[in-house]
Amino acid sequence: MAIYHFARTADDMADEGDASPSQRLQALKDFREMLKMCVHEPQKLSGPYEKLFLNLSKVVETFNLPTQPFFHLLDAFEQDVLYTEQEKRYESQAALLLYCSKSANPIGRLLLHLYGIQEADSIRRSDAICTSLQLINFWQDLSIDIPRGRFYLPLDCELEEELSFAHALMIQGSPLCERVPGRAAWELKMVVQGGLKILQKCRKVNTYVHRPRIAALDFPSMLLRALS
Repeated sequence: MAIYHFARTADDMADEGDASPSQRLQALKDFREMLKMCVHEPQKLSGPYEKLFLNLSKVVETFNLPTQPFFHLLDAFEQDVLYTEQEKRYESQAALLLYCSKSANPIGRLLLHLYGIQEADSIRRSDAICTSLQLINFWQDLSIDIPRGRFYLPLDCELEEELSFAHALMIQGSPLCERVPGRAAWELKMVVQGGLKILQKCRKVNTYVHRPRIAALDFPSMLLRALS
C-alpha cells in the first residue's frame, strides 16, 4: 500500500486536475525532494505528504527495498508532463520501451523484492509483464489519450504490430507466475489473463474510438486459462 500510494499520488500530480505543466513539474520536483529526505533523513519529513513518506520510509527500511525504482517512476511522470505539453510523439518503439522501463517496470521489481525474488531471469520476466501491461493500457486508451494530447503509438510502428509485440511480451513473462508464492501467484495469473483479454478485445474494436473493457462474462474464461 505504501508503494501504491507513492505511485498513485505522483501519477495524479502529472495527470489529474487543472494545474499547468510548470506547476505539475514543480510539484513533482518537490515530491522528489521529499523522496530523497524519506531515504536519507526521514526524521525531517513534514508537510501534506509527511504520512505517505513516513510509511514509505518504514517499508523501505523493513524490506531493504531499492530506492532507484521510485526515482525512475518520477522520471517517467515528469516525461509525461513534458511530452503532453509539447504534444511530442515517440519516434520509435525503442524510445517507448525506454519510457516503460521507468514507468512500469519499477513496480514489478519492487514487488519481486518484497517476495525475495531477485534472480535475473525472474526480473527479466517481470519487466516483460510490466511493459506489456503498460503497452496494453496505451492501446486500450487511445480514444482517451489522444484527445488529451498524449500520443504513445511510436512513429515507426502500426497498431497491429504493437498489439502483437505486447502479446509476445506477456507470453514471455508469464512463467513468472509459477515462481511467485501463495495468493500472489494467482493474482498475477489473473493479471496476465486480463492483459491478454484486453489485447483480444483491442483487435475487435477501433480503439481510436472505443475503449475495450473486461466484462463480468470474461472472468470465467480468464479463470479457466489461469488454471490451465
